Amino acid sequence: MMHNSIPGVIAAALLLTSPVSAQTVTFADAAPGAMPKDFEPALTGSGRMGRWEVVEDATAEAGRALAQLSADDTDYRFPLAIYMPTVPSEVEITTRFKPVSGKLDQAGGIAVRLIDRNNYYLARANALENNVHFYRVMGGDRQELAGADTKVTSGQWHTLTLRAEGSRFSVSFDGKPLFTHADTTFSSPGKVALWTKADSVTRFDRLEIKPLK
Repeated sequence: MMHNSIPGVIAAALLLTSPVSAQTVTFADAAPGAMPKDFEPALTGSGRMGRWEVVEDATAEAGRALAQLSADDTDYRFPLAIYMPTVPSEVEITTRFKPVSGKLDQAGGIAVRLIDRNNYYLARANALENNVHFYRVMGGDRQELAGADTKVTSGQWHTLTLRAEGSRFSVSFDGKPLFTHADTTFSSPGKVALWTKADSVTRFDRLEIKPLK
């Protein structure tokens, strides 16, 4: 698990690691019932740590998906599955996810420029609210920066894309551009992560990473 650290120190350490090239991460070869290689669980907020496991899913593109299975209904609870290789700051991230259940939330999201579990940018979609929002998480405080209403269907696969170019962030849902927002808080290379909220049980079957430079 990643712990709170001084952001500047972590950012400097990230710069010393080798960034990833364009790739698509799937879970076809990951063992069911365990966390896949190169991912680590973390938690923003309070409540129980997320329970991330690879599960069999005939509707997933590769027949398996990474699922967050804990239904802890703590409201300010944001389980993360952090992909540990360093990713450039200029990057486009896409995930394919399926909201499965949740009484408070049915959400799935992706984080970029992640310094630690409390500092990152986030795009997330919620099937109970039928919207997609963009946040800055700073010192564990989630701050909404932009959003749009759009239909998010529970029990169906969707794609969510977050493109980071300098201070410009663009969010698309199911291939449709929704909005763009500018922010300069985090600019260094960092991690990317899969994200859920509260009692959301959500499955993810791929993570596409496309460096822009």
